[in-house]
Amino acid sequence: MSHIDQHADETAYHYQIIRRAIEAIDAGGPGLTLEELAGEMNMSPAHFQRLFTRWVGVSPKRYQQYLTLGLAKTLLRDRFTTLETANSVGLSGSGRLHDLFLKWEAMSPGDFARQGAGLTIRWGWFDSPFGPALVMGTDRGLCGLAFAAETGADAAMADMRARWPKAEFVEDPGALAPDVTAAFAQKGETHLHLIGAPFQIKVWEALLAVPSGHVTSYSEIAAAVGNPKAVRAVGTAVGRNPVSWLIPCHRALRKSGELGGYHWGLPVKRALLAWEAARADADDRKTA
Repeated sequence: MSHIDQHADETAYHYQIIRRAIEAIDAGGPGLTLEELAGEMNMSPAHFQRLFTRWVGVSPKRYQQYLTLGLAKTLLRDRFTTLETANSVGLSGSGRLHDLFLKWEAMSPGDFARQGAGLTIRWGWFDSPFGPALVMGTDRGLCGLAFAAETGADAAMADMRARWPKAEFVEDPGALAPDVTAAFAQKGETHLHLIGAPFQIKVWEALLAVPSGHVTSYSEIAAAVGNPKAVRAVGTAVGRNPVSWLIPCHRALRKSGELGGYHWGLPVKRALLAWEAARADADDRKTA
């Protein structure tokens, strides 16, 4: 087995462990001991410790607190991001995610209205820290990233293709690999091509301003894009985000402390938030 294949197997395996850990904590409560939680995973405590520490950078006992249902309220209290007005949020075209530099450009409204006609979209399946990922991209950058662990591969593919029904879709993972590798490694540079309606793109650009390990609210995004009463429309636009994780729709929560929805399944959203929160806290301790 090559190093790349081994890494892919490990990342897929890690997500399945996270998924089972979420279920175990929901059933048994946050008071589960390390030994009990490891037992639920059919793993030794030592193996469990090594796996989690390698995957997220913190111990499984510490990581356990990030998987609880109460994480959203904790993040809203401790790591809430207040967005500025749309003028300062949108149209910047670049941003940073850990050590990953993101550059993006938006498709024109006229091009979007043509539903992808004349556009070639390349696609491929990749293993990610959060399970199998369907990635799509144009010559300008990644335009789609779907997590299929909860929905299934066929549903994810049908969902993404339906967004740009007149485009030509070509299986070509090699063309996407440089951007995908940088994205999942959180290092280097990844290009994004935002394909959506003008209002959707405003919302997605606001999401790009929320730092990793932090969250915001749907109402905060509505204010940032200049339409504070459009909370429901913002929620719809957040849900239609085609580039999961990199355009971080998982960081949008309800003000009540509820997670809200997630297009690719709430277990994935919880894993994403927990992974980022744990890494952010680990980074804070390193720099303290």
